Amino acid sequence: MTAVLPEQARRVGIVGAGVIGGGWALHYLRTGFHVDVYDPSPSARTDLLRMLEANWPLLDQIGLRDGASQDRLAFHDSLAAAVADADVVQENAPEDGAVKRRVLADVDRATRPGVVIASSTSGFAMTMLQADCEHPERCVVGHPFNPPYLIPVVEVVGGQRTDPAAVDWLVRFYASTGKRPLRLTQELPGFVGNRLQEAMWREALHMVATGQATVEEIDASIAFGPGLRWALMGPCLTFHLAGGSGGMAHMLDHFGAALEEPWTRLQAPPLTPELRDRLIEGCLRQADGRSVADLERLRDGFLAELLGLVERYAVASQATGPAIGSDQSRAEQTGERAESIRQAEAAGRAEPTRQAEAGGPAEPTRSAESVRPVIAAEPAEPAIR
Repeated sequence: MTAVLPEQARRVGIVGAGVIGGGWALHYLRTGFHVDVYDPSPSARTDLLRMLEANWPLLDQIGLRDGASQDRLAFHDSLAAAVADADVVQENAPEDGAVKRRVLADVDRATRPGVVIASSTSGFAMTMLQADCEHPERCVVGHPFNPPYLIPVVEVVGGQRTDPAAVDWLVRFYASTGKRPLRLTQELPGFVGNRLQEAMWREALHMVATGQATVEEIDASIAFGPGLRWALMGPCLTFHLAGGSGGMAHMLDHFGAALEEPWTRLQAPPLTPELRDRLIEGCLRQADGRSVADLERLRDGFLAELLGLVERYAVASQATGPAIGSDQSRAEQTGERAESIRQAEAAGRAEPTRQAEAGGPAEPTRSAESVRPVIAAEPAEPAIR
């Protein structure tokens, strides 16, 4: 079905160059692709060039692939021109169902046969988005997290009329560019990551609306609390550790009754003017005079360093090699990888500690290599560092 093998793709068409589309453009330029962009906004070209100039030093710092160059970026006056020679297309229209459905149909009509079309939609089902396409079999969700040039994971899922081969192709393509594709088990509104984010966001809105917590308290509770653990293990594996030696089984038996407590309110509160003002004022207090651009630079610098640590101590499932969610991935995680976990843990317990022998506080000396193999297969190429 596909025009080229995933690893042979060299040119990407970007339709929509806002925050997400522009972020995708930076990712592909860093990884050596030719990038053709179309966005009808009069400021799109200026905004993307500004984003590129501001972030290229960071992209250089984390590593440019062969062929990476700002000169490989081209702007086009029409959608058709931007996708005419593309080996894959990434659609990034505004998150409006009717708009995205129309744009995806336009992209489908203009794109060469056999070229996979990915949509960056953050929550719409591909079944709905592909309804007006002449070739719906090649349309796949490829949902990134902001900023796409740094956050590795991308959620991949097809619609009812998507050819599974197109999903396979896109998973391999994303992996070849250094992304970590998460192949979803089934199509569902909001996918996985955003559903989890939305649940927390709704509870945060309730706490601010009722005066139970401030914006600053909510952000600090996550940034200096569970958020640090989630960057390494995610919420489920984190709770596995909460059960002590009994793991998740003990955790569920011991704390299961707490699930009946009225701790969360998943239905969002009304977004009243007062709640809106509280959220805005709280964020401005935390920003402390810094612009959004200042905070983006702070975030990106932090993420670039954090990703190096995540790779070094990776425990949560990696998504290159077999994609997360694939049969091969599940088999490895439940079979051979279980033995790796036992071996790594045994090695960690057997090694002496540096400072303990000298009478000081114990400092684990387990090497990065003894930690990295647990659960996940190593990617073909290290992720962004």
